[in-house]
Amino acid sequence: MPLYEYECLQDGTTIELLRPASQADAPVTDPESRGRTFVRKFSSFATGGKPGGGASSSGGCCPCGKGKGSCSSGR
Repeated sequence: MPLYEYECLQDGTTIELLRPASQADAPVTDPESRGRTFVRKFSSFATGGKPGGGASSSGGCCPCGKGKGSCSSGR
């Protein structure tokens, strides 16, 4: 189940809720019963991959990391 962040329109408080994707934009009950209104924030995240994605290599032109023609792949 995805974790969503919701921000209070009145004071900026942020809460996190585990909800099914089908309920991501459903109304959120104020956890402190103060009548505040919360709206879903659009979060971003990062992974440990290299910028630009694609295959990982240690350098060079070949996926093995060696220069072109230095291995048996012939690339």
